Amino acid sequence: MPILDINEIRAILPHRYPFLLVDRIVEMEPERIVGIKQVTNNEPFFQGHFPDFPVMPGVLIVEAMAQTAGVLVLSSIPDRASKLVLLVAVENARFRRPVVPGDTLRMEMKVIKRRSSVAKMAGIATVDGLVVAEAEVMCKLADKEAQPPEANA
Repeated sequence: MPILDINEIRAILPHRYPFLLVDRIVEMEPERIVGIKQVTNNEPFFQGHFPDFPVMPGVLIVEAMAQTAGVLVLSSIPDRASKLVLLVAVENARFRRPVVPGDTLRMEMKVIKRRSSVAKMAGIATVDGLVVAEAEVMCKLADKEAQPPEANA
C-alpha cells in the first residue's frame, strides 16, 4: 500500500507528464523517503534512447531520484503551493546497470544536510535489489512567481 499515490504526488510536485518520474511513495520518514517508478515501454524517451535497445537515460534516473527527494522536502512545508524545489547540484553520480522497460525503479533518498531553504540528499536507485545508480543531489527552495512572464510583453 503506497504512502502517497500518483494523485497525492501531483498535489506536491509541479511536474506533469511526460516529466513526472515518480509513480508512488512507499516509505516516508522525516529524513528518508522511498519512491517507485514503473518503467514501461511507452516512455517517450525510449523512442530515441535507443530504438533497438531501450535504456532509461541516466540523467532521468537522477531526475527521478531528485523528484523523490523533492516530495520529501515539499511535504513538510505548509506553504508548498507557493514554492518550487530546484535542483542545484548533482555529485558522485554513478550508473551501475541499465534500466529497461518492465523494470520497477526503487529510489531511496536520505537527508545528509538540511537548512531552511537547501537540502542535500544521498540516494540509491535499485531494480530487483540490484543497485542501478547512486547520486547525491542538492536542491533549493524557491518562490514561485505569482504570474509567469508573458511571451509578448
